[in-house]
Amino acid sequence: MQSASTQETKLWQDWSAHKDPRAGDLLMKKYKSLVSYHVQRISTGLPKSVSRDELMSLGMMGLFDALNKFDITRDLKFDTYASFRVRGAIIDGLRKEDWLPRSAREKTKKLDAKIEAMEQRLKRHVTPEEVAKELDVPIEEVYQTMQEHLFSNVLSIDEQLQDFDEVDNKSFVIRDEVTKTPEQQAVQTELLQDLAESIKHLNEKEQLVLSMFYTDELTLTEIGEVLNLSTSRISQIHSKALFKLKNLLQDEMNNT
Repeated sequence: MQSASTQETKLWQDWSAHKDPRAGDLLMKKYKSLVSYHVQRISTGLPKSVSRDELMSLGMMGLFDALNKFDITRDLKFDTYASFRVRGAIIDGLRKEDWLPRSAREKTKKLDAKIEAMEQRLKRHVTPEEVAKELDVPIEEVYQTMQEHLFSNVLSIDEQLQDFDEVDNKSFVIRDEVTKTPEQQAVQTELLQDLAESIKHLNEKEQLVLSMFYTDELTLTEIGEVLNLSTSRISQIHSKALFKLKNLLQDEMNNT
């Protein structure tokens, strides 16, 4: 009997050389769990109205794209290569669709306005608990709205950067997706330094959750198992940490 690695090598050879449908189907099934993993991570913080089936569909398209473009002669693991394609396909799909319902957008605007008014009145940053009390809503709702808002901003910024880049390059220069200009490298380094400094102001548990989520790439459920806490509690810690970081980074920007 052939070993699992030998069987997979044969599938890759059949797919690369002949685009054998059976080989392609089996490879898609084998790596479907990779899509499920990224869907679970990305869906954290998204409103319940966003269908996981839709995210899976976007991710599977990214997986198929990776399957078509992967070069088996390169010294690169398919899992690593496919992860970029899968995440990119999901994020791009979210960016192109109006994934945040109008009611949720109105809620984020109301939250922003309330936070700004409270901070002007109190002359300091406010806590999520204070915001929840002021709006007379559960604290969990404030955390959820903040996560949706932050994710929405990330997608919006990504879209603006892509649009600017396309205009700047007149669509006939192939962008280097890997190499950064000295200016980009300097900005990235400065942002990372600011972020690292801000993270030091979080409490130990918040730092631990962010580290496990963004560095170790554990899901919220997995982090909960490690820390012996419920997934909802980990989600709350994660959201509160993001809320604090937003304020800390805002201060840093205002002071520069």
